[in-house]
Amino acid sequence: MKVLKNHIRIGIEKPFTVLHASDTHIAYADNRNDERKIRLARERTCHFSDARDNLEFIKNKAISENRTIIYTGDLIDFVSELNIEKAKEFADSVDIFMAAGNHEFSLYLGEEKEDTAYRNRSLSKVQAVFKNNIRFSSREINGVLFVALDNSYYLVDEEQLTFLKAECSRGLPVILCMHTPLYTRELFDYMREGNSVPAYLMSVPEELMKDYSEDRFLQQKQDELTARAFDFIINCDAIKALITGHIHKDYVGFVNGKMQIASDVSTVREIYID
Repeated sequence: MKVLKNHIRIGIEKPFTVLHASDTHIAYADNRNDERKIRLARERTCHFSDARDNLEFIKNKAISENRTIIYTGDLIDFVSELNIEKAKEFADSVDIFMAAGNHEFSLYLGEEKEDTAYRNRSLSKVQAVFKNNIRFSSREINGVLFVALDNSYYLVDEEQLTFLKAECSRGLPVILCMHTPLYTRELFDYMREGNSVPAYLMSVPEELMKDYSEDRFLQQKQDELTARAFDFIINCDAIKALITGHIHKDYVGFVNGKMQIASDVSTVREIYID
């Protein structure tokens, strides 16, 4: 795995370091699953060939350095009994603060529209793996408030936005942890350079998605509430930085002056906060 280092300057009294990882995509299945899921596990293990070694590396690094892991989704590639067990073994062995990714709720891959009803079919099973609420929760470390917000379906709901506003009013600097990065034109252009695939970002302006397929356009089109959440995030003085995943690329940029970090599938970041 690559080990990258970043520095978030907030002005706190007790500097500290956290680890960031995302999108490991472990893909296990066994005879408790149907043949379709067993075949999917074989195919996806080939696609993410280093996933199991990567997860072991992250675990060993966190334990040896006594670091908290900020994990921004897609630890598992799809829901299976063995994936759940392996994720729980990992989560029980380290100090992890988790924001859900879309694959945390995938029963197979791409077989149905991913919406609230679809997510809720597996939410309780996946949630049982982790100590914090993977849809929205917060954790204070040395005077910095980490807020996990699940935007993995490109949307933010009313309950999440209410929670985020309340946390941002506590008087602490906030680092927002989400699966899907926020749109900036720089990141949009970076993601689409040389190809025609969607940028896979939250709150992309509709005029920039005219060449998306109908399915991708409908998947990623923001609603009014998500637009309000986007505006709140980029303009909230309490939010100092964003830690994200989903795009399977290493990226560091800025959203209205706030650092936005995304990590690749084979990257673990040491983020020093002072």
